[in-house]
Amino acid sequence: MPTRKPATADALQDPALLRRLLRAKDRMDACSHEDWPVSRLAEVSGVSEAHFARSFKRAFGVPPHRYLLTRRIEQAVTLLRDTELAITDIAFVTGWESLGTFGRIFRDITGHSPSAMRVQARAGVDALDRVPACVLKAAQRPDLTIAVLEKRRRGAKGTVRPSSTKEVT
Repeated sequence: MPTRKPATADALQDPALLRRLLRAKDRMDACSHEDWPVSRLAEVSGVSEAHFARSFKRAFGVPPHRYLLTRRIEQAVTLLRDTELAITDIAFVTGWESLGTFGRIFRDITGHSPSAMRVQARAGVDALDRVPACVLKAAQRPDLTIAVLEKRRRGAKGTVRPSSTKEVT
Protein backbone atom coordinates (compact mmCIF):
# COMPACT_ATOMS: atom_id res chain seq x y z
CA MET A 1 0.00 0.00 0.00
CA PRO A 2 1.54 3.37 -1.04
CA THR A 3 2.06 5.98 1.64
CA ARG A 4 0.06 9.15 1.32
CA LYS A 5 1.35 12.64 1.92
CA PRO A 6 -0.43 14.66 4.59
CA ALA A 7 -3.42 16.66 3.32
CA THR A 8 -1.64 19.94 4.03
CA ALA A 9 1.25 19.05 1.74
CA ASP A 10 -1.19 18.05 -1.02
CA ALA A 11 -3.09 21.33 -0.67
CA LEU A 12 0.06 23.44 -0.95
CA GLN A 13 1.15 21.59 -4.08
CA ASP A 14 -2.21 21.95 -5.85
CA PRO A 15 -1.51 24.47 -8.67
CA ALA A 16 -5.21 25.18 -9.18
CA LEU A 17 -5.67 26.15 -5.51
CA LEU A 18 -2.54 28.29 -5.53
CA ARG A 19 -3.78 30.13 -8.64
CA ARG A 20 -7.10 30.76 -6.89
CA LEU A 21 -5.34 32.07 -3.78
CA LEU A 22 -3.12 34.30 -5.89
CA ARG A 23 -6.21 35.66 -7.64
CA ALA A 24 -7.62 36.76 -4.27
CA LYS A 25 -4.24 38.14 -3.15
CA ASP A 26 -3.93 40.13 -6.39
CA ARG A 27 -7.40 41.59 -5.88
CA MET A 28 -6.47 42.66 -2.36
CA ASP A 29 -3.26 44.24 -3.69
CA ALA A 30 -5.10 46.13 -6.41
CA CYS A 31 -7.93 47.36 -4.19
CA SER A 32 -6.54 47.31 -0.66
CA HIS A 33 -8.72 50.31 0.20
CA GLU A 34 -11.86 48.15 -0.16
CA ASP A 35 -13.35 45.82 2.44
CA TRP A 36 -12.18 42.23 1.94
CA PRO A 37 -14.03 39.93 4.31
CA VAL A 38 -13.15 36.24 4.03
CA SER A 39 -16.52 35.58 2.41
CA ARG A 40 -15.69 37.92 -0.49
CA LEU A 41 -12.19 36.50 -0.87
CA ALA A 42 -13.52 32.94 -0.83
CA GLU A 43 -16.01 33.89 -3.53
CA VAL A 44 -13.21 35.35 -5.69
CA SER A 45 -11.23 32.13 -5.16
CA GLY A 46 -14.15 29.77 -5.70
CA VAL A 47 -13.61 27.85 -2.46
CA SER A 48 -15.35 27.73 0.91
CA GLU A 49 -14.57 30.38 3.51
CA ALA A 50 -12.91 27.98 5.95
CA HIS A 51 -10.85 26.33 3.23
CA PHE A 52 -9.78 29.72 1.87
CA ALA A 53 -8.70 31.05 5.28
CA ARG A 54 -6.70 27.91 6.11
CA SER A 55 -5.12 27.66 2.66
CA PHE A 56 -4.23 31.37 2.46
CA LYS A 57 -2.43 31.27 5.80
CA ARG A 58 -0.64 28.06 4.86
CA ALA A 59 0.44 29.44 1.46
CA PHE A 60 1.45 32.98 2.46
CA GLY A 61 2.30 32.66 6.16
CA VAL A 62 -0.27 35.16 7.43
CA PRO A 63 -4.07 35.23 7.59
CA PRO A 64 -5.87 37.27 4.89
CA HIS A 65 -6.82 40.11 7.24
CA ARG A 66 -3.25 40.52 8.44
CA TYR A 67 -2.03 40.54 4.83
CA LEU A 68 -4.52 43.30 4.01
CA LEU A 69 -3.37 45.34 7.03
CA THR A 70 0.21 45.02 5.81
CA ARG A 71 -0.73 46.33 2.38
CA ARG A 72 -2.68 49.25 3.81
CA ILE A 73 0.16 50.27 6.12
CA GLU A 74 2.70 49.98 3.26
CA GLN A 75 0.56 52.24 1.12
CA ALA A 76 0.08 54.72 3.98
CA VAL A 77 3.85 54.92 4.59
CA THR A 78 4.42 55.60 0.90
CA LEU A 79 1.79 58.35 0.88
CA LEU A 80 3.20 59.88 4.06
CA ARG A 81 6.66 59.98 2.51
CA ASP A 82 5.80 61.04 -1.04
CA THR A 83 2.75 63.31 -0.79
CA GLU A 84 1.46 66.32 1.07
CA LEU A 85 -1.91 64.67 1.78
CA ALA A 86 -3.28 65.22 5.27
CA ILE A 87 -3.06 62.20 7.56
CA THR A 88 -6.86 62.06 7.68
CA ASP A 89 -7.01 61.84 3.88
CA ILE A 90 -4.35 59.13 3.85
CA ALA A 91 -6.34 57.13 6.38
CA PHE A 92 -9.46 57.20 4.23
CA VAL A 93 -7.63 56.69 0.92
CA THR A 94 -5.97 53.55 2.27
CA GLY A 95 -9.26 52.04 3.41
CA TRP A 96 -9.63 52.94 7.07
CA GLU A 97 -13.09 54.01 8.23
CA SER A 98 -11.82 55.87 11.27
CA LEU A 99 -8.82 58.11 11.86
CA GLY A 100 -8.52 56.79 15.41
CA THR A 101 -8.39 53.17 14.28
CA PHE A 102 -5.86 54.04 11.58
CA GLY A 103 -3.61 55.86 14.05
CA ARG A 104 -3.81 53.15 16.71
CA ILE A 105 -3.13 50.25 14.34
CA PHE A 106 -0.46 52.21 12.45
CA ARG A 107 1.36 52.84 15.74
CA ASP A 108 0.91 49.22 16.87
CA ILE A 109 2.43 47.91 13.64
CA THR A 110 5.18 50.44 12.90
CA GLY A 111 5.99 51.68 16.39
CA HIS A 112 5.45 55.30 15.28
CA SER A 113 2.49 57.62 14.86
CA PRO A 114 1.66 58.56 11.25
CA SER A 115 3.06 62.10 11.75
CA ALA A 116 6.31 60.78 13.29
CA MET A 117 6.60 58.28 10.43
CA ARG A 118 6.19 61.11 7.91
CA VAL A 119 9.07 63.04 9.49
CA GLN A 120 11.25 59.93 9.69
CA ALA A 121 10.47 58.79 6.12
CA ARG A 122 11.21 62.21 4.66
CA ALA A 123 14.46 62.60 6.59
CA GLY A 124 16.09 59.75 4.69
CA VAL A 125 14.43 60.24 1.30
CA ASP A 126 17.59 61.59 -0.43
CA ALA A 127 19.62 58.52 0.46
CA LEU A 128 16.84 56.26 -0.78
CA ASP A 129 16.52 57.81 -4.25
CA ARG A 130 18.99 55.30 -5.67
CA VAL A 131 17.29 52.23 -4.17
CA PRO A 132 14.79 50.47 -6.47
CA ALA A 133 11.19 50.91 -5.29
CA CYS A 134 10.56 47.15 -5.04
CA VAL A 135 13.57 46.69 -2.71
CA LEU A 136 12.57 49.69 -0.62
CA LYS A 137 9.00 48.43 -0.27
CA ALA A 138 10.17 44.96 0.79
CA ALA A 139 12.58 46.41 3.35
CA GLN A 140 9.91 48.67 4.85
CA ARG A 141 7.19 45.99 4.93
CA PRO A 142 5.56 45.88 8.37
CA ASP A 143 6.18 42.73 10.39
CA LEU A 144 2.79 41.21 11.05
CA THR A 145 3.76 37.67 11.93
CA ILE A 146 1.79 38.09 15.15
CA ALA A 147 -1.64 39.60 15.59
CA VAL A 148 -1.93 43.30 16.37
CA LEU A 149 -3.73 42.59 19.65
CA GLU A 150 -0.94 40.22 20.71
CA LYS A 151 1.64 42.87 19.80
CA ARG A 152 -0.26 45.39 21.92
CA ARG A 153 -0.51 42.88 24.78
CA ARG A 154 3.25 42.22 24.70
CA GLY A 155 3.95 45.95 24.61
CA ALA A 156 1.80 46.50 27.69
CA LYS A 157 3.83 43.80 29.51
CA GLY A 158 0.85 41.83 30.70
CA THR A 159 -1.41 44.74 31.63
CA VAL A 160 -3.94 43.67 28.98
CA ARG A 161 -5.73 40.46 29.87
CA PRO A 162 -6.02 37.73 27.22
CA SER A 163 -9.38 37.64 25.44
CA SER A 164 -9.86 33.91 26.08
CA THR A 165 -10.12 32.16 29.41
CA LYS A 166 -7.64 29.45 28.38
CA GLU A 167 -4.17 29.88 29.69
CA VAL A 168 -1.52 30.05 26.97
CA THR A 169 1.71 28.17 27.67
